[in-house]
Amino acid sequence: MKENNKSCAIIGAGISGIAAAIRMRNKGYSVTVFEANSFPGGKLSTESNKGYRFDMGPSVFTLPQYVDELFILSGKNPRDHFNYIPLDPVYRYFFEDGTVIDGYHGKEKYAEEMSAKTIDKKVDVIRYLNKTEEMYNLTAEIFLHNSLHKFKNFFTKRVVKGLLNFGKIGAFDTMNGANQKAFKDKKLVQILNRYSTYNGSSPYLAPATLNVISHVEIEKGAFYPVGGMFSITSSLVELAKEIGVVFNFSTSVREILVENKKLKGIRTDKANLNFDVVISNMDVYNSYLKLLPMAKKPINTLRQPKSSSGIIFYWGIKHDFKQLGLHNIFFSENYEEEFDTIFSKNTIYADPTIYVNITSKHTATDAPEGCENWFAFINTPNNTGQDWDLLVNKARERMIEKVNRILKTDIRPMIECEMVFDPRVIESRTSSAFGAIYGNASNNKFSAFLRHANFSKEIKGLYFCGGSVHPGPSIPLCLLSAKITTALVGS
Repeated sequence: MKENNKSCAIIGAGISGIAAAIRMRNKGYSVTVFEANSFPGGKLSTESNKGYRFDMGPSVFTLPQYVDELFILSGKNPRDHFNYIPLDPVYRYFFEDGTVIDGYHGKEKYAEEMSAKTIDKKVDVIRYLNKTEEMYNLTAEIFLHNSLHKFKNFFTKRVVKGLLNFGKIGAFDTMNGANQKAFKDKKLVQILNRYSTYNGSSPYLAPATLNVISHVEIEKGAFYPVGGMFSITSSLVELAKEIGVVFNFSTSVREILVENKKLKGIRTDKANLNFDVVISNMDVYNSYLKLLPMAKKPINTLRQPKSSSGIIFYWGIKHDFKQLGLHNIFFSENYEEEFDTIFSKNTIYADPTIYVNITSKHTATDAPEGCENWFAFINTPNNTGQDWDLLVNKARERMIEKVNRILKTDIRPMIECEMVFDPRVIESRTSSAFGAIYGNASNNKFSAFLRHANFSKEIKGLYFCGGSVHPGPSIPLCLLSAKITTALVGS
């Protein structure tokens, strides 16, 4: 790489911040990452307890080429540093009536399973998946690969094609509305509606455009990183260090320094430091609230409704459940009421849908022999002052009762260790405003356009990346956020 004698500070060592650091270093900048925690990864971190290892946050891995791209950009062979295996099936879905449905990879196999386990026909499932593929191809260039806040980006051939076909992308229907039109079976609609949770929204409010998420997972595939999800973080941190990025852990940034609408640098607990460029990977709400006290605030953006959060139990289970896979969903009976409870009543549902991730299914050392490491998650509202101690206790009982009922077992005596995250912990550990895991919610058709830009319109030299800004949450989108952001620097 050619050095350019310019410096860049990255605030936050989340996955997007690490990716931005790698890209800025490859642009010739000297790069320093400042992370308040003693560890990297943000939500994509790890903890161990009594012989069990847990991935603490994101657990579904798609579009691995965006990780590979960072190694290739840095002149490395990705396979020498980071590996992953395809999943098939990706998910196992459990219903109260005893139905178990596998979510396979690939249209044909997926459609065959759905037609065998529901009343809908294979041809209708394939038609639906073909439509979501078309929607993905029409929207990816607009929403995923470019800044929505640079006027020139709307005049490329592919973007113009997408805009001309805007009526085909489902922007004027809800996810649930489109899925109910496509299928008769409640179970299949519920399976497809659940993809709204990937960005913390309700399928009864979010635009049908978000059904493209199912295309990414079903057709493009989901993968398991060898060694667990944290291997994404650890391999990229090692890559960043190899090419010269400096990490300062346990170092909080207290302020982004600005003079006459031009970036000057940052202030930490120890010193004021000058930088030519600053990229904040901190939640954009807290970036303005905590780091830019004197700056003009984008009030309309910051007032957008926040996404859902979650309660997560990290359980060491003294049993091997052969009927479970890596990704498991135990569905509630009334999905619409569950989402209404979360987003309208602002509390947890009495019969929550439970997601259970078990990495020991693929990495045996993540749990003692004959045991499993459960990441058991339910969707909740974000933190607006609820009695979370009470809600966590309620959630624990309801989750155990539901799992016991569906699996016809009793996991209570099998739990030999337990850690708990609730929205308060998520907020304090990751600086996610209100513990909202996914930034702003996507519960209206204009939500994609309402995310904060990847750059400051008021302060020259200040940029933003991560799940709270464009293009949104999830590992692939955070990696693309870093790509979009760093491409804007110097442009």
